[in-house]
Amino acid sequence: MSFNISAFSRLVAAALLISASHGALRSQAVQIGLIGFYNVENLFDTIDTPDVNDYEFTPNGPNAWGSARYYEKLDHMAQVIGEMGTDLTPDGPAIIGLAEIENRAVLEDFAAHPGVKRRNYQVAHFDSPDRRGVDVGLLYNPRYFKLTESKAVPLMIYDAQDGDRIYTRDVLVVGGYFMGDLLYVLVNHWPSRRGGEAASQPLRNAGALLCKNICDTLRQQHPEAKFVIMGDLNDDPISPSVLQVLNAKGKASQVEAGGFFNPMYEMFRRGLGTLAYRDSWNLFDQIIVSDLLLPESQPGIRFHQAHIFNPPYLYQQSGQFKGYPFRTYVGSNYAGGYSDHFPVYISLVKPAK
Repeated sequence: MSFNISAFSRLVAAALLISASHGALRSQAVQIGLIGFYNVENLFDTIDTPDVNDYEFTPNGPNAWGSARYYEKLDHMAQVIGEMGTDLTPDGPAIIGLAEIENRAVLEDFAAHPGVKRRNYQVAHFDSPDRRGVDVGLLYNPRYFKLTESKAVPLMIYDAQDGDRIYTRDVLVVGGYFMGDLLYVLVNHWPSRRGGEAASQPLRNAGALLCKNICDTLRQQHPEAKFVIMGDLNDDPISPSVLQVLNAKGKASQVEAGGFFNPMYEMFRRGLGTLAYRDSWNLFDQIIVSDLLLPESQPGIRFHQAHIFNPPYLYQQSGQFKGYPFRTYVGSNYAGGYSDHFPVYISLVKPAK
């Protein structure tokens, strides 16, 4: 399998447009902050933890997940996150949400990596009841973001046939002051399309509704708050969960008070994506912003642009999956790549004092 030239050309054209926008932004007197998200594809430690479904990622497990592979994975993450957005600000992402991480310890190991250590990333994380043993987490640079609260909100969903609870990732809610403005970040990894897209759609709809309810509740308490909803949503910007339940608009001009804007919508319409399946792109990795981040007349931080970070080294360069994201494993075969997802980030700007 390989992608056709037109699909690849669209990705290159998008990169050129982003470069032009970066140049224009640098010429303005603004402060710049970046917020990113990355599904890192199974960042497990090498320890067989009791009551956690992690044997697959241990030295004696089927993936032969030993120290050498673990540290190579951290090296790859440090390369990606260390380079992401540095043409806009040398500090890179001030906040980055992560999916498919096993526990707090792997985030602490990453934060201590020489490639990103100078950023002094701090960790926000809670263990989720996910049946695969993976969580979401968040790293933040205290130079930009002053954390005031964090919590895990469970996504309570149930099997339609037997009524049993489906254990999945919690929504991580982190609040604080980003470049001086009250900001809440919701990190998600919604249920997969296992069993079919249509059959599993209600599960992701429930994830969208939970995010909307969390924001509505917080907005009542803090009318001035701004919101960023991010994650691997396992749905595209045009899917019912995002477009209808969350009501995330594809155009900023359509966003009403208390609503959301999805800058990934037009990217997806142009054929761009963050993961590939059967020779087509999906854009499951999204960052969605609330209404108060939109108007140019709005005081404080505001949304500038969304980006997919996809330099050439993140692509598989040869073989059956040439043109796909260069992943760590293909099935149980170790490929030695980065992730089966590309990371995404947004730039936020604030008039310089």
